[in-house]
Amino acid sequence: MLLTTSDLWSGYGNVTILRGVDFNIEAGEVVAVLGRNGVGKTTLIRTLSGALPCQRGGIQLNQVEISSTAAHRRAQIGIACVPQGRQIFTQLTVAENMLVGAYAMGFDHKRIKQKMEVLMVDFPSLVPKLKHLGGSLSGGQQQLLALARALITEPRLLLLDEPSEGIQPSLLDDISRVLQAVSSRDGLSVVLVEQNLDFARQLASRAYLMESGRISGTVAITDTLDDKALDRELFGAAL
Repeated sequence: MLLTTSDLWSGYGNVTILRGVDFNIEAGEVVAVLGRNGVGKTTLIRTLSGALPCQRGGIQLNQVEISSTAAHRRAQIGIACVPQGRQIFTQLTVAENMLVGAYAMGFDHKRIKQKMEVLMVDFPSLVPKLKHLGGSLSGGQQQLLALARALITEPRLLLLDEPSEGIQPSLLDDISRVLQAVSSRDGLSVVLVEQNLDFARQLASRAYLMESGRISGTVAITDTLDDKALDRELFGAAL
C-alpha cells in the first residue's frame, strides 16, 4: 500500500472537520473522493499534503509515518498537490512556473532538461505558451500548467482538488489523457477530489464517499455509472 491513513482527525484551529478517516491507495491506483460541498474533501487533501496539521491519527507513506512531516518535506518524498484554484504564479512565464517545481526539488540542470522534454510531449498545448505569463492563460490552460508544475517533481502520489472546475470539455480531455498516460507509464497514484462524476469515472477505479468529515463508504467506480440515486445522495442533484 502506498499511502494509508488511520483514524485521521484534522481541521482549522479549534474547528474539527475530519473525524476518524481511514483511507488507503495503492501504487499506480487512481481513487476518487466524492461527496457534497462542505463534507471535508478539501480538508482531506490539505491534510495529506501537509498544509493542515493532523489533530489525531496517522498518515503512512510506504509504511513510514509522515503525519508530523512538513509540507515541503512531503513534496520532496513524493507527494504533489494541485489545489483548488490552481495557484499558479501569474507573473512568471509558463516555463518558469514549471521550473519552480523542479528547482524546489533540487534537480540538477541535466535532470531538469530531461523533465522539461517529457512535459513538452505530455502537454503539447502549452508549448506555444512557454514564454507567456501564467496570468495570461485561460482557466483550463492554467489547470494544465498547475498539473505540469506538479508532475515535474516526479511524484509518487498526486493530490488533485476539483481539477474540472470551470474547465471546458476539450481541456478536460487533455487532463484525463495526461493523467492516464502518466499513471500507466510511471506508476503514479492519484487522489482525485471531484464534483464532475463523469470525469471521475474516466480516471478512477474506485471511489470513497464522504459525509460529515467521515468516509461513509467505498464503491467501485463502475457501480456509479447508472446509479442516479447515488448521484443525488452525493451531490444533491436530480441527475
